[in-house]
Amino acid sequence: MNNKSRKQKGRRLQNFVRDKLLITFPHLKNDDVKVAIINEPGADIKLSRVGKKLIPYQFECKNQEKMKTLYDWFKQAKKHGNLEPILVCKQNSKEELAVISFKHLLELIK
Repeated sequence: MNNKSRKQKGRRLQNFVRDKLLITFPHLKNDDVKVAIINEPGADIKLSRVGKKLIPYQFECKNQEKMKTLYDWFKQAKKHGNLEPILVCKQNSKEELAVISFKHLLELIK
């Protein structure tokens, strides 16, 4: 995949996250939730002061096939029953991470 295609793929995910946040929090304006410029340091989703009060999270967006194993594990968690799945994973000498669906995250924070 060439560099331009990679950037477009990442931008699509950032736009998806921005749009879903604006839908979930309809009282926020477009200026409250913005997508970072390519290669801009910091979070991929830039929140205004008001946005940070409502959404106290920093978003980093990755749209890559390297994460296939993570998706396989999450799919396995889904198969265990009807409850909302959570995948907990850990790498040596790293902190534990909890993976939930983005849709569920939006339900939790709205």
